Amino acid sequence: MSSSPWQQEKVILRTQLIVSSFEHWLGCSLFEHFGINNVINDPREVSKQLFEADFIVASHGTQPDPIFNYGNQKALDIWELTWNEFIQTPSRKTAEAIEQQERNRLLKETTEKGYSHFSTIRITNTGKRFKINNGIVWNVFDDVQKYQGQAAVYSDFYFLP
Repeated sequence: MSSSPWQQEKVILRTQLIVSSFEHWLGCSLFEHFGINNVINDPREVSKQLFEADFIVASHGTQPDPIFNYGNQKALDIWELTWNEFIQTPSRKTAEAIEQQERNRLLKETTEKGYSHFSTIRITNTGKRFKINNGIVWNVFDDVQKYQGQAAVYSDFYFLP
């Protein structure tokens, strides 16, 4: 692929849903949450800014075993996956078996409340474990309020020995 994922029309549209849904549930922009005050309204520029952000953003769809449909560059780097690998990965594969019950509880709570805060352990594609603190997961809806999956964001994480 010659262009960066953020330049693809479907990624630009997904970015818009992620950003608008965050603002709906949390009452502030995703960028403002991380202290970024330069407000951009152009969807293509928002897509670029989110893809290049210094925090992790990922989202999955509505399948029975949800598949990732977005990960910014920082997410791809952390999970050690290419864009094409990432968007074919079931989101459950980023949690170890021991963490699955807590992950399922968190996603259910988010479905019911709209968003949740979380701290957990995740695992990269090559088996490296990392701890996430102060993450947020939220429901993603389109402009006619149809459920489109869930997204998560965090910047506070560290790799475990």
